[in-house]
Amino acid sequence: MNCIIVDDEFPAIKELEYFIKNFSTIKIENTFENSIEALEYIQEKSVDVIFLDIHMPKLDGMSFSRVIKTLKIKPLIVFISAYSDYAVEAFEVCAFDYILKPYSQNRIVETLSKLEQTSTSSCLQNTITLWQNEKFIVLDYNQIYFCKANKHEVHVYTKTDEYILHTCLTDFYLKLPHDKFFKTHRSYIVNLDKISEIIPWFNNTYVLKLKGLNEEIPVSRQNISQFKTLMRI
Repeated sequence: MNCIIVDDEFPAIKELEYFIKNFSTIKIENTFENSIEALEYIQEKSVDVIFLDIHMPKLDGMSFSRVIKTLKIKPLIVFISAYSDYAVEAFEVCAFDYILKPYSQNRIVETLSKLEQTSTSSCLQNTITLWQNEKFIVLDYNQIYFCKANKHEVHVYTKTDEYILHTCLTDFYLKLPHDKFFKTHRSYIVNLDKISEIIPWFNNTYVLKLKGLNEEIPVSRQNISQFKTLMRI
C-alpha cells in the first residue's frame, strides 16, 4: 500500500512522515504543500491512500475530496485537521478516517493499522464508514443487519451494536450495495443475507425475521413485488 501527504504546513508533513515510516509498512510516494499539484499527481499516478489537510489555499481538502470521488479508482482519504467542525462533512465524502492535530501517536498508529488490514479494493467494495461518537467506524457490509429511520436520523443495527447517523434513510440507502440491501419500507432497509423468516401479513404484505434478532421488519405493499422477485418467491 502506498500514500501521499497533502498539507500546506511543512512541519506537519514531516511529523506525519515520521509516524508512517516508523509505525507502518505504507510507502510514502510523495508529499505536497500545494493541493493543485497533488491533484494533478493522482490523476497520473496510482495512489492507495491520501493523508489530506482540510484548510489549504487554492483548493481546500473538502473540495479536493469531491474531485477524488469522480475518479474511476478512488484512493482512501484520511483527513488531518486542527478542526473537528468538518467531521460530518468528511463522512459524507466517505472518508476512511479523520485525525485531529496535534497528532496523538496512539491515534495515528490505530489508523495506520486499520489501513494495513484493508486493501483499497476491499474497502471500496465491502465496507462503509460511519461517523459515531467523535470518530469514524469502518463496518463490513455483512455486519449490518438492518437500518431504521427515526425522524431525521438513521439507526444502523449490527448483531450487537447500534449506530446513529444524522442523515435521511434515502440518502444512506444510496451508499449501500443494492445487491445486498433492500429498502422494504419507507422506514426500513434490510440486509437480504440476514433474513431467516418471511411471514405473510395482512393486505398481502410480509414481516421479516432476521437471524438472531427479535426485530420484525415490515415489507410495504409498494415494495412487495420487487421483494418477491429478489427473494424468488
